[in-house]
Amino acid sequence: MLTDQKIMIIGAGLCGSLLAIQMGQRGYQVEVFERLPDLRKKSLKGGRSINLALSDRGLKAIKNAGLKEKILNECIGMTGRMIHNIDGEQRRSNYSGRAGDKINSVSRTGLNIALLNKADEYDNVRINFNLKCINIDLENAIATFEDLDKNKQTKTADIILGTDGAGSIVRKSLMAKTTHLLFNYSQNFLRSGYKELEIPAAEDGGYRLAKDALHIWPRGKFMMIALPNLDGSFTVTMFHPFEGEGGFNTLNSKDKVIDFFKKYYPDSLAHFPNLTEEYFQNPVGSLGTIKCYPWQAYGKALIMGDAAHAIVPFYGQGMNASLEDVRVFGEILDENNDDWQVVFKKFQDQRVKNTDAIADLAVDNFYEMQDKVSDEIFIRKRKIEIELEQTYADYYSKYALVTFQEDLPYQQAMIQGRKQDELLLAICADPNWERIPLDKIYQQIKAIQL
Repeated sequence: MLTDQKIMIIGAGLCGSLLAIQMGQRGYQVEVFERLPDLRKKSLKGGRSINLALSDRGLKAIKNAGLKEKILNECIGMTGRMIHNIDGEQRRSNYSGRAGDKINSVSRTGLNIALLNKADEYDNVRINFNLKCINIDLENAIATFEDLDKNKQTKTADIILGTDGAGSIVRKSLMAKTTHLLFNYSQNFLRSGYKELEIPAAEDGGYRLAKDALHIWPRGKFMMIALPNLDGSFTVTMFHPFEGEGGFNTLNSKDKVIDFFKKYYPDSLAHFPNLTEEYFQNPVGSLGTIKCYPWQAYGKALIMGDAAHAIVPFYGQGMNASLEDVRVFGEILDENNDDWQVVFKKFQDQRVKNTDAIADLAVDNFYEMQDKVSDEIFIRKRKIEIELEQTYADYYSKYALVTFQEDLPYQQAMIQGRKQDELLLAICADPNWERIPLDKIYQQIKAIQL
């Protein structure tokens, strides 16, 4: 049923475009403003976007938009990690002991286009591009925009929803009210950055590496990962420090880059026909975590997605958490009949503890992927976890609790998963770990469950 209420959404990325669909479905008059060009008409510069892993939480949100099957048809399923040791040996580590559990490699651009196209199907949704938000009047839900020619225009709405990413102008407007809102904000950067490369398809159009896995070259202080694309290529991302051995600032000549790959990523070198060209052409991005509170003000403005909780990409949950924001927001909205003060407060208080949890887990997983995946005790733990999942229907590892239990809040998954990890790591440090019966381990885990 249509309503006269005007909803302004700032940012037409994945979160904003899905939110536009959801609000359009509910009959609101929706206007979206995006500072970038329409990516359906003008491709954006590459080299700055990490490939995305779409898992069950994100899929549940996309299902509400009626796009689940379409999106899955454009994904490549990955059932585990392929670990590339420095000697060239490869070892597979499945994400789960359950058949069918997988994450999906998806094109950020392709997914965004599908969501924008769906949003355009609603007569009550309008999307504007090339309009940069430069000011927000939070109390009155008024926003000022600037076009490519520096012309300014002012728009009003009943509600402003900020989905404008980690550099959010809506969040900065909340920050400007620090004294009144008691606004807390933290930004923490890893000492590592990222650079994107490409492994092209083989000459016959096939894949040069196993396409059903996320490939990792873990090397302690740095690592490289690769995710498959539909065209036979892999999007590769180097996660390296800025300084020191392997640092982006240290690898500053073609010879140094080649020598480094020969030493640390030798089995990958043959797959990079344009390694040095891409290395020096593509920029280095930073990796940081943003936490803040509150997410709303005056019952007039609210932030969600990366604007509220940007995280590092090492649990594959950044996009999924943002899409889950949209789903949860819709559920709370339906329960509270447009009482925006109540909706905004319930939403932020429910989500902030969960997005803080996945942010912390993502940092933990950075160090695990970079170093621990080749550690003997970690390998033992994964062996036990797989056996437990294959044997007991109600057991989920920490990774599986986060990734394949879409109805379990992140905070509960973190608490339960960390308890299990502590127990299993203690067991795996025992020289006689293989003699401990699986049913005894299972009973110990049941005793510590929430």
